Amino acid sequence: MTPGNNGASTPEDDDPFGYLYADGQANGAQPPSGGGYGYPNSVSRVRAVGERQYGQPQQQTAPYGQYGGGQPTVPQQGAYGQPNAAPESFTAGGGPTGRQPSAQGGGGRGRGPNTKGLLIGAVAVVAAVVVGIVVVMANGDDGTDDNAGADEVSTAPTSSASASPSGSSTSEATDEELPTIDAKALRLGGAAALASDVQGAQADGGVYVGNLNQVGNSVTWTVNGIPEDGTYTVFAHYSAAGEDQSMTLTVNGKAFGSKLNLGNFAKAQDGDFAKGWTKTYAWPTLTKGTNTISVSCENGDKCNVLLDQLWLKKGQVKD
Repeated sequence: MTPGNNGASTPEDDDPFGYLYADGQANGAQPPSGGGYGYPNSVSRVRAVGERQYGQPQQQTAPYGQYGGGQPTVPQQGAYGQPNAAPESFTAGGGPTGRQPSAQGGGGRGRGPNTKGLLIGAVAVVAAVVVGIVVVMANGDDGTDDNAGADEVSTAPTSSASASPSGSSTSEATDEELPTIDAKALRLGGAAALASDVQGAQADGGVYVGNLNQVGNSVTWTVNGIPEDGTYTVFAHYSAAGEDQSMTLTVNGKAFGSKLNLGNFAKAQDGDFAKGWTKTYAWPTLTKGTNTISVSCENGDKCNVLLDQLWLKKGQVKD
């Protein structure tokens, strides 16, 4: 196939270098002098590199090999610290149209973790733990006995005597020493008399008071040195054999409650007084200073006992 004139030049025949060939020259190809390349009326398709800017008015290009009458276009550089924007992101006035990254903190740096909030939270946790420990320590075992005070001395007056000398104490006596008296120091009344024939008496020399089993016979103790008004325990050491006995207790001239119980707690056989030694008690109210305590055989009493000692303790106790 030979080149020929197929009419107006078409893109396929638009050889920019046609003027260099004989057949091109025959078809009118000329060196470029303005708009096109090679053939007359050829389509100008080629642009300088970087010339097209999308989204903006087209700038007229200079003829091939020439500048367009002015300074070459230099792409605008972004400001220091900002990325270069594409030509499409600039307006006709040169300013960027895209969203600019907002500055945060100092110098545009992103804000870091909220360390202040974390520190406050940690302090709150530590404070809660400390408060819990303080509460536990405040409510825990402080080394005291929970049963302390259960055996404290009761000072409430009572008008009854104990039915039995055995059993645990209802209250604890004080450490203060109170008087004790032996048979030889008691004041005897009626036909009561001292003796020491029967073994087992605790009084000095084994002396006791006998012959109390008649109405009107008695022993009396004038006790000094009572520290204060209140309830006291008066103890009596005696011997009973066989049948239980009871006598009248008088305090400061007044009969005290029921009879003083002088039971056969040792379970001694009738007449075996050596094995019948035991003790009993009552809880009278005494006044500060001097008091008078008597044990006597009155009508209706059973008085076949041997008595060798009387002593006091403060409060209501059984031992």
